[in-house]
Amino acid sequence: MLILGIESSTGRVGCAIGGHEGVRASVQTTRDRRHAELLAPQIKTACANAGVALDELGAVAVDVGPGLYTGLRVGVTTAITMAHALRVPMVPVTSLDLLAYPMRHTGRIIVAVIDARRGEVFHALYGCLPGGVQRLTEPAVGPPDRLVSQMMIDEGDKLVVGDGAMRFSPLFEGLRGVELADPGFAHPSADSLVLLARARALREEFVRPDEIRPLYLRRPDAQAKWVGSGP
Repeated sequence: MLILGIESSTGRVGCAIGGHEGVRASVQTTRDRRHAELLAPQIKTACANAGVALDELGAVAVDVGPGLYTGLRVGVTTAITMAHALRVPMVPVTSLDLLAYPMRHTGRIIVAVIDARRGEVFHALYGCLPGGVQRLTEPAVGPPDRLVSQMMIDEGDKLVVGDGAMRFSPLFEGLRGVELADPGFAHPSADSLVLLARARALREEFVRPDEIRPLYLRRPDAQAKWVGSGP
């Protein structure tokens, strides 16, 4: 089965196509706030590079967040529309799972952290399993210093990964037993999305397009500013 993966929860937007042999093609660009204009050409390019026609796809995987509202909405809406048009099932994966997955060989507790703007981060903790990771805490949003306090309570060495870790690096650097991951892993990857979706597809963990629900965790920035503004 060939799977198209669409990822757009942070400042990076991208897609990848893969199957039993792994990722066949991927296109990813880090250009904040340009997701809507970039995604459709990326999908076309990925199909061409993989030598795949859209009607050959067997499923569409999508990053459902948490993440930045506008980019996340673009990716999820595009994925649902394509799945409907192609009449194929979907595989939802969270952005924090995608951050943690490339770190699966670390042997440490993985702390996935996404910059949520407004002085907050989306985050979750993961443990390493053979060939993968296991989420230890549910995705949450809050100030980074609150996350640091939680990390200091929990035992074990930790690896912190994500653009949130990069932005608030002074809070994490110097903590005992804590290491920051390479900045090259700061964004969720469409390649990881396809690989994780492939494993779930083999277990037939599909959902219908109308069952997809983005994991926003809080109101959109524009709405929050409007509600909080006074006369």
